[in-house]
Amino acid sequence: MKRLAALVSVSFLALSGCQLPTSSGEEKPVITLWYWNRSLSDDVIAKAQEAFPDVTIEAQKIGGDEYKTKLHTALIAGRGPDIVAMNDWAFEYLAYEEEFVNLLDYGAGELEEDYLDWKWQAVEDPDSGSLIALPIDTGPTALYYRADLFEEAGLPTEPEDVHAALQTWDDYIDAAIQLKEETGAYMFESITKPYLQMLEQQSDKYFAEDGSYIGDGESIQTAWSTAIRIHEEGLSARLTDGQETNAALNGGDVASRVGAVWESQITQDAAPDTAGKWRVTRTPGGDGNNGGSFIGVLASSPMKDEAVEITKWLVSPDAQQQHYLDVNLFPSTIATLESELMHKPDPFYGEQMVADVFIESAKNVPPTFYGEHYGIFRDIFNDELVLVDRTNKNPDQAWEDAQRQAARELSRLEK
Repeated sequence: MKRLAALVSVSFLALSGCQLPTSSGEEKPVITLWYWNRSLSDDVIAKAQEAFPDVTIEAQKIGGDEYKTKLHTALIAGRGPDIVAMNDWAFEYLAYEEEFVNLLDYGAGELEEDYLDWKWQAVEDPDSGSLIALPIDTGPTALYYRADLFEEAGLPTEPEDVHAALQTWDDYIDAAIQLKEETGAYMFESITKPYLQMLEQQSDKYFAEDGSYIGDGESIQTAWSTAIRIHEEGLSARLTDGQETNAALNGGDVASRVGAVWESQITQDAAPDTAGKWRVTRTPGGDGNNGGSFIGVLASSPMKDEAVEITKWLVSPDAQQQHYLDVNLFPSTIATLESELMHKPDPFYGEQMVADVFIESAKNVPPTFYGEHYGIFRDIFNDELVLVDRTNKNPDQAWEDAQRQAARELSRLEK
């Protein structure tokens, strides 16, 4: 419990009621479910209620900003909902596996082959083998690009040809130089985005499975040096997320972005005037994942058997089909990925079947280990790259400062 309190600073006094009584007044056992908007389909939850008529599923939709803190507070208190949705930060709770039901003790192992292996392994403790959650959705990455600007620059335009030409990040950067010379457009909106996406393509990040720090190792150095090359070649538009990025995407100042499948809708919303001009292909340097959520059962639940069965049902292949259709959650089950419903042309991408690209990406994401403190160290390096990109901070100094901050954080965590 002491370690849990250290993960995020919250006030015990902020604890709110975690086991709300059913509003229906029915005298049936209540299974409480916490989720945030669009993390699950409301219609699927309603159908789960029909599938489990002997209990009342009390689904509580909690605001995204407060969700993680409220969950953490509930864990500290030792009382919370029966079932919890968790974003991609679920792996942080592997260090506190005792707070969650080991789903393998409730037959979840029979379902393992239904799911993408890397997604399943992300919430499976490498030492104990405990499984603290089941996958909901995924965030496979791909290269979004403007076919019209690529054509103007003399670059390939068809997705298969672009993928063949841009196999590596060096290929991608060389194409960015040509694009800038011929059209004046930037290939990259910033240097932090390609840095983070490169990390998502690699198994090694800031920590090894034994907990040792590898943030000064080859994987991080390669991603860092690639981002610095983009900066030094003048290929970054130096944008941060927000209105300026939207304007650049809509105005043709930025011709591509590597991003997760959930960024498709963001791109469409940001750049409505460019409909029909975008295409999607496999990412230079390999497939990766960014985002995607999970769902687990708390060890404090007095109704573990029922909660686990409802959890399994909520992320079954059939349920994931409906999650995809209702709220566009990209599936984590192989059967759903291979279903016909995924193969539909998208007019924003010139009638391309873009899901085919993301499906192949999802099937080839390398298993990775994030570690409990991944988010802290990701932010340290990201913040230094922002300074390089936006203020021309000396890259060598930025690297030294990132390593110094990392060392200081490691020292703090060891206390």
